[in-house]
Amino acid sequence: MSAQTQAEQLMTRDQLQALVEQISLASFQRPFTGRAVINHRLRTTGGRYFLTDHRIEINAHFLTPQTRQYLPGIIKHELAHYHLHLLGLGYRHCDQDFKKLLKQVGGSRYAPEIGLHQSRRRRYLYVCTQCGQTYPRVRKMDLRRYRCGRCHGRLTLLKKLPN
Repeated sequence: MSAQTQAEQLMTRDQLQALVEQISLASFQRPFTGRAVINHRLRTTGGRYFLTDHRIEINAHFLTPQTRQYLPGIIKHELAHYHLHLLGLGYRHCDQDFKKLLKQVGGSRYAPEIGLHQSRRRRYLYVCTQCGQTYPRVRKMDLRRYRCGRCHGRLTLLKKLPN
């Protein structure tokens, strides 16, 4: 699929704004007066709510026809933050008010995995000279500054793995 046809299938900002306002009235019986914005840079999260300007950002990857079924749950999650924050109640993930409201409206607790999370390859393998504990690492370590977490022994570079 070309970039142009994929862009045509994405939901527009105005459509997203209307959907968020509709879900807010239907599920929370309160209007959404903030802005709903599309963020193309998000990878591991479905959306974000900003306390300062009451803006909600939605991950653009969930606006495609293949992943649009997850969108109402993500919007309800962000709207739960929004409405609880405006009411002065517990709006954070760990607060009971948030968990209770999210369950009540049927919002998703976590962003669904759609294959965006990329694992980083381990490039360096360090080993403790005393206990043999191994440490696979993405970045190089300064061996003069770091010791083994188990026995505080010296670390050495066992091998540099290929890219």
